[in-house]
Amino acid sequence: MKIKAAVLEEIGLERPYAKTLPLKIQEVDLAGPGPGEVLVKMAVAGLCHSDLSVIDGNRPRPVPMVLGHEASGIVEEAGEYVEDLKRGDHVVFVFVPSCGHCAPCSEGRPALCEPGAVSNGHGDLLGGVSRLSRNGERVFHHVGVSSFAEYATVSRRSLVKVDRDVPLDIAGLIGCAVLTGTGAVFNTGDVKPGGSTAVIGLGGVGLAALIGAVAAGAETIIAVDRLDSKLEFARQLGATHVFNSDDPDIVGKIRETTKGGVEAALEFAGSVKALEFGYAITRRGGTTVTAGLPNPKAMLSLPAVSLVAEERTLKGSYIGSGVPSRDIPRFLGLYKRGKLPVDRLLTHRMKLEDINEGFDRLADGSAVRQIVEFP
Repeated sequence: MKIKAAVLEEIGLERPYAKTLPLKIQEVDLAGPGPGEVLVKMAVAGLCHSDLSVIDGNRPRPVPMVLGHEASGIVEEAGEYVEDLKRGDHVVFVFVPSCGHCAPCSEGRPALCEPGAVSNGHGDLLGGVSRLSRNGERVFHHVGVSSFAEYATVSRRSLVKVDRDVPLDIAGLIGCAVLTGTGAVFNTGDVKPGGSTAVIGLGGVGLAALIGAVAAGAETIIAVDRLDSKLEFARQLGATHVFNSDDPDIVGKIRETTKGGVEAALEFAGSVKALEFGYAITRRGGTTVTAGLPNPKAMLSLPAVSLVAEERTLKGSYIGSGVPSRDIPRFLGLYKRGKLPVDRLLTHRMKLEDINEGFDRLADGSAVRQIVEFP
């Protein structure tokens, strides 16, 4: 079938993207679902820094590629052997398909699925197949999803079924921003009621972590960013203290405020400097979590002795260290009970044709979470 999609043709173009147009709105060919696959009509697709890092070249992928990975949609057709989804079901996309039988999957860590990582790196669907093309030539999939398009054919293992009473624009944010940010709070950081935590980097994922920390019952919630507008928004969402990262005395001020540092520092800025800062404001015996994705060449330097002498923990968090089939319904349940105000993170709605301007807003920090809406 012919579909309209946003295709990344060239990596590393300069901003503003509204002028250089790294994403071209084009007609591409989409094959129907094979065995174990599903054709989904897109409802909404969110703009995420992970997409931006492909556009700007920090995390290069093969091109031409249809970008997009945070989304929700409605099942159009289920392929052979797919028995638990049918036409009309509502689904959330997950950007790491889990095979269910590799070592990480068998240990309950589907975010680290080995075949899923290989397929994502090659621009394939799970199993090494491709369903996108243009004029007879291959177009690559983005992490098994490619949601900046009217329709997507994906592996069944890239989807989580959700209740139809959840608005699709809210459901669309769960698969990346909320799963990653809130998951880092509950799963990786193990933030406890009455505890202390810091959220570093107040983009969509960081703010999802902040509302997750509120839902977890943390008593001290510190928000850190370089934009005062983001800090004010964080305070409205429940931050108990806010600090501008440009303050030269910020480490001392936070350690003084928390009487030695936070129990869990959560870094979402995607920079080594931000991670080093997070480590510096973590207390003795505490945990520093990073969910940011810096350039693969970036290296981290820390005082090694502190890991032992202070019993410190440094942890990575990918997709919130979660199990999407378990966590997505849980987080949606928190939203429905008014405990996780995901709707407050949504700042911009747009048509597919306006997507380059949306990435300009994402790059300059003037947006929190933006979605492309499909008719």
